[in-house]
Amino acid sequence: MSEVGRLVLLGAPLGNPADASARFREVLATADVVAAEDTRRLTRLARDLDVTVPGRIVSYFEGNEERRTPELADVLTAGYTVALVTDGGMPSVSDPGYRLVRAALDAGVPVTAAPGPSAVTTALALSGLPCDRFCFEGFPPRTPGARRSRLRALAAEDRTLVFFEAPHRIAGTLADMAEAFGADRPAALCRELTKTYEEVVHRPLGDLAAWAADGDPRGEITLVVAGAPAAPAVRPDDDTLRAAVAGREAAGLSRRDAITEVATAYGLRRRDVYTIVHS
Repeated sequence: MSEVGRLVLLGAPLGNPADASARFREVLATADVVAAEDTRRLTRLARDLDVTVPGRIVSYFEGNEERRTPELADVLTAGYTVALVTDGGMPSVSDPGYRLVRAALDAGVPVTAAPGPSAVTTALALSGLPCDRFCFEGFPPRTPGARRSRLRALAAEDRTLVFFEAPHRIAGTLADMAEAFGADRPAALCRELTKTYEEVVHRPLGDLAAWAADGDPRGEITLVVAGAPAAPAVRPDDDTLRAAVAGREAAGLSRRDAITEVATAYGLRRRDVYTIVHS
């Protein structure tokens, strides 16, 4: 025990125990307290990893998170190390953890992480969809009305979207997405990542909705949906283009630079604008 405790967030394997890092094993084997979303699953994982957990194991899940957070905060301020581990992936990302992180920071206790697997970035990489800009939306609302309203609000989002969804709701969610985003919007359904029956299905939303309705997919699901396509540029008429070039020339640009600027502004080829101006 030290004068200042420490909270360590552990990135747990999504399914395959071999994905656990060496630091994950080290923290499990040295932490004073291990707060686990499912203590039985943690015990199985430690056995698979051949790691002995000498610290006290306590449950920390959605049902007791609010009550247990002050207890664990007291342990941290007393100078002990607490490791937080969920059933898979990083704590706080649609899993318990945010409250404890906030309590630790408010108490002046350092928070660190042993980074590990993430269903969000794994599914994103496997989706074949743009990864340079994305937003994570977690679980959509459970009730159909609230879900449709949320999806309509996201219809114009141009970044790739990542969702979690439960198997018994996935068919309805995909049908609502096809309606809100368009049946042709590209998507990928990633199921049971890193596990024996891992499956990634790449189809437009309309086809995915039909596939899910017929196939009844099981297991943990991460859904990746392409962002809204850019609106097609409206090509102005020739007189408008000539006027745009003339206006820039009047402002002091050379004709060459004016043509280049107008072509860029309207997404046109420079030589096409040149031809129009000189016709």
